[in-house]
Parts: sequence; C-alpha cells; structure tokens
Amino acid sequence: MSGNRRKAREFAVQGVYLWLLNQQPVNDVIKQLREDAAYQEIDEAMFSKLLHGVVANVAELDLRIAHFVDRPMAELSPVEHAVLLLGTQELLHSLEVPYRVIINEAVELTKTFGGTDGHKYVNGVMDKIAAQVRSAEVNKPRAPK
Repeated sequence: MSGNRRKAREFAVQGVYLWLLNQQPVNDVIKQLREDAAYQEIDEAMFSKLLHGVVANVAELDLRIAHFVDRPMAELSPVEHAVLLLGTQELLHSLEVPYRVIINEAVELTKTFGGTDGHKYVNGVMDKIAAQVRSAEVNKPRAPK
C-alpha cells in the first residue's frame, strides 16, 4: 500500500506541476497522466484528493508558503512550488498522516523531480509550515526507543 501512496504523491506532484505551468483544466491534466502505464499502480483516491485539494486551495496554500520562503513565489522553482503546495495541502487536510511522513515524502519528491539541493530548501520550508499548522504534533515529546 505504501508504494501505491508514494506513487500517488509522485503523480500528484506531476499533476500540480503541469497545472501550474500550463494552466489547463485539472481534468485534462489527469487525462494526460493516465496515459502513463505506471498510473495503474497508484492509490487513485489519494491522488485525486491531493491534486483536487491543491487546485481548490491554491490561494490559501500559497499564502501559507509565502510566509516561509526567502523569495517571491513567482521565483520558486516550479518543482519546489508544486512539492510545497502538495506537502502543505497534506499537512492541512490529511491529519491522519504524521507530519514527519509528509515532510519526508516532500523531500523525496524534490530529490526525484527537482534540482540538486532543492530538497534542502523544501525540507526547511516544510519544517516551518509543520511547526505552524501542526504545532501540537510537532511539539509532542518523542517516545523513548
């Protein structure tokens, strides 16, 4: 199942990226992504929830992200922007997923699709967003090993 969820995130970030760059209807983006044979391996419900959630909430998500980036949103790499949107959407609306998992997935997505050190930037921004939107979870003491 986790592979399906990871694949869902991979396709969702690609979908957000395409949507941001081309400004085409989200259903056209989905149609394009479905042409990839690997699409059959994803958790489609999760993919749909993430992609549609980002599209529906992009203004709110961008506002939250803008507080923690060191440049105007328009100057972010499109991959980093897509990953930050997806990760922030998950932090806000997928409370069943631990924040550490969301941050780790965002870092891995950036390593896969982004530039050389983009994952470090995404990690730093996601840490700050998580501290704001999931403060109780972030500040909860870790159980001893």
